[in-house]
Amino acid sequence: MDKTYQPNTIEQKWYQTWEENGYFEPSGDTEAKPFCIMIPPPNVTGSLHMGHGFQESIMDALIRYHRMQGDNTLWQVGTDHAGIATQMVVERQLAAEGTSRQELGRDKFIEKVWQWKAQSGGTITRQLRRLGASPDWSRERFTMDDGFSKAVQEVFIQLYEDGLIYRRKRLVNWDPKFHTAISDLEVLNEEKQGHLWHFRYPLADASGHLVVATTRPETMLGDTAVAVHPEDARYRHLIGKAVKLPLTDREIPIIADEYVDRAFGTGCVKITPAHDFNDYEMGQRHNLQIINILDADANLNDAVPARYRGMERFAARSQIVDDLDDLGLLEKVEPHTLKVPHGDRSGAVIEPWLTDQWYVKTQPLAEEAIAAVEDGRVAFVPKNYENMYFSWMRDLQDWCISRQLWWGHRIPAWYDNEGHVFVGRSEEEVREKYALGAGVSLRQDDDVLDTWFSSGLWTFGTLGWPEESKALQAFHPSSVLVTGFDIIFFWVARMMMLTLYFKKEVPFHTVYVHGLVRDSHGQKMSKSKGNVIDPIDLIDGIDLERLVQKRTTGLMRPQDAAKIEKQTRKDFPHGFSAFGTDALRYTYYSLASTGRDIRFDVGRIEGFRNFCNKIWNASRYVLQNCEGYDCGQDNSDNFDLTIADRWIISQLQRIETTVRQALDTYRFDLASQALYDFIWSEYCSWYLELSKPVLKDENASSTVKKGTRRTLIRVLETLLRLAHPLMPFITEEIWQRVKTLAGAAGDTIMLQPYPKADNHKIDEEAEAAIAWLKQVVEAVRNIRGEMNISPARKIPLILRGGSALDKALLDRAHSLLMQLASLEAITWLGAGEPAPASATALAGEMELLVPMAGLIDVEAESARLQKEINKLGKDLMRTEGKLNNPRFVHRAPADVVAKEKDKLADMKSARERLQQRLDDIDSL
Repeated sequence: MDKTYQPNTIEQKWYQTWEENGYFEPSGDTEAKPFCIMIPPPNVTGSLHMGHGFQESIMDALIRYHRMQGDNTLWQVGTDHAGIATQMVVERQLAAEGTSRQELGRDKFIEKVWQWKAQSGGTITRQLRRLGASPDWSRERFTMDDGFSKAVQEVFIQLYEDGLIYRRKRLVNWDPKFHTAISDLEVLNEEKQGHLWHFRYPLADASGHLVVATTRPETMLGDTAVAVHPEDARYRHLIGKAVKLPLTDREIPIIADEYVDRAFGTGCVKITPAHDFNDYEMGQRHNLQIINILDADANLNDAVPARYRGMERFAARSQIVDDLDDLGLLEKVEPHTLKVPHGDRSGAVIEPWLTDQWYVKTQPLAEEAIAAVEDGRVAFVPKNYENMYFSWMRDLQDWCISRQLWWGHRIPAWYDNEGHVFVGRSEEEVREKYALGAGVSLRQDDDVLDTWFSSGLWTFGTLGWPEESKALQAFHPSSVLVTGFDIIFFWVARMMMLTLYFKKEVPFHTVYVHGLVRDSHGQKMSKSKGNVIDPIDLIDGIDLERLVQKRTTGLMRPQDAAKIEKQTRKDFPHGFSAFGTDALRYTYYSLASTGRDIRFDVGRIEGFRNFCNKIWNASRYVLQNCEGYDCGQDNSDNFDLTIADRWIISQLQRIETTVRQALDTYRFDLASQALYDFIWSEYCSWYLELSKPVLKDENASSTVKKGTRRTLIRVLETLLRLAHPLMPFITEEIWQRVKTLAGAAGDTIMLQPYPKADNHKIDEEAEAAIAWLKQVVEAVRNIRGEMNISPARKIPLILRGGSALDKALLDRAHSLLMQLASLEAITWLGAGEPAPASATALAGEMELLVPMAGLIDVEAESARLQKEINKLGKDLMRTEGKLNNPRFVHRAPADVVAKEKDKLADMKSARERLQQRLDDIDSL
């Protein structure tokens, strides 16, 4: 093995080997238990971000774990066609070429999109390979593939024929830049500082006026009522009367509705059913007129007075406010903080807009989807997410599935000149099905389906449905869905409804819900904040200047770029080192507690890079001491085990059980922590040290040395298999070098059996003996540290008190204790026998004494301790002075003050310890 661990020299080499040899494919063993995971299909336009990296690492750990258990595993991979995102990318490309999709026409534009997909659409799948993801690439699917598109078409047609799809004019989230309806998930609500305008609406009977408050004055031209709370004493007498809508010649009624918040504004609310979702619902309840005042560009249309027609919405806002002010109808203007909806791709302010769209009736589908969770056919992990699922599903609105785009699954519906709708697989089928002659002119609907509609078929559409394929029979329902809580409604719920309807079975048995990845301060990662971390940068490394460039490129405002650059240089003055994939993955697992958001601190990945180094160096030690020797490769039993060998074998059984239990319950944080602690502390820090005296002892028998070498190599080989699902590359590289010595065989670690505990190998006697030894050694090492005695200097150890068991354990571990604690002699003090002046410690009821005479320079050590005490005293005075300053205590943030108080307590405790040590030395 190379002296240093260099992940870049092994990772891509092994990945290529795995993929070329088909190791990711299902075993095809029909007797084996099937285990299937469906990847949440990333957008074909996307690139790997921290959320992807976290999610894919979890799925890969699960699939590798079950693959090693002999399950017939399928990780189904694929990408989503991402309607808006992809169309936007290609339209930008066309604009750079001096043309547009409108100039090309629909068919030519679609050709351009496919060309882009072939050339540039594989970025994220290449990056998934860098992450070590092991899906079956030979089965990679795309939501616009012919087979999957057929499934989408069949689902639409059947739902339509079953009366569960209809077309109607309703309110949607409208993106005026892309001219399409979008889902709630594609709307970002950004907090903005705006205004609350208070306008007077004159009563129709000229007896006074009402004052309404609004954040969107331009929509008043579409008002069809003013609403008050039915129990509001201020307005109860006006219910049923009317007001004159300013700037128009219309009168609108005053209605009562319990939805009205009496405490907001004046308690009078203008109702604009065509431009507000809550107003729309109220309009339906009260049978109000619905007046759409905007066109597709969000400019005012012909439904408004002539003076405002064609005006851009925000220009119209200013004009309307000015006009109402001129009429004396502007009561006042207040500053107001509000949430403004923006399109996540376009950045445009989203408008609720009335338009013809296709809808799925969700209530009939939702009932069975709710029942499947209630009766346990589908379980959420953590279980509390079931409540979120139920709350959404029990208040489900019909689902808008149409989008006004060209890229996507075109809706299989045709219209004649009178607007009659005919649904079928093709125009030819429609004509035959509905007996339409050649003289009937037909045009296909221009809209495409929402990408959530097609991805809702993902679990069965990717496996060949509507054909009853072997893959569908073998792997459906899938085993577990790994997803973030933010798409439980948008994706999980849709898959549940559609799969139960068409397959009459659940899409998956378990939904594992993970948190979202945030930065180290708990903030959401976004380009505008400049806190995005590219997982590939962490794997390969990136220098500071390139990191700054990546984070600031594309920012429109120079002040934003300057702020982000300053913060980046402060947080990462050296950029990122090349940490490698295994260290990044292990960091993800360490943070994967169930359902909680993840604060990603780059400092943690550095620690796990050191962990990889530890494993590498430990393996080099093992190979150096085992290669060329008899390590029991022939599986013969002519070897003897030391107490240390028996101990580590026993502990290995316990860690195997712990890790398995953690993985089985999706506690990746517990699995990674347990494995980390065992490898670093038990195996490397203790067992490797315990093996050295045996291997160096010229008097040790060959069978004892063989037993130790056998244990060294076999425990290492087992740990590599245990860790493989979490850190695949380093474990494969080392396993290839140790497998023969460990008596293992095979071409890859990923197809080896996952370790399983053998309780017959648990040795409580050995565990008690080594626990006693560790306690004594650590106590002696603490005395050395406190008294500043060199670790290399041999010292005497006196034991006093203790039990017969302590004496028996000493006899058993005497030689190991002498070497590990670097002792020159061990003396057991008799009852009543005086002890020299010593530093002391306790190990249970047994007292450990290290005589100080001759071991330290009392005068020099006393002076050193006094110097530390004096320095600490000055620091104490400064901190106490700060905390005694009222200006600091009252003005500083609470967390800063708390930190200063904690620091003061720590310094006082440290000073007490130093003073005690000084007193002990002065008494010598």
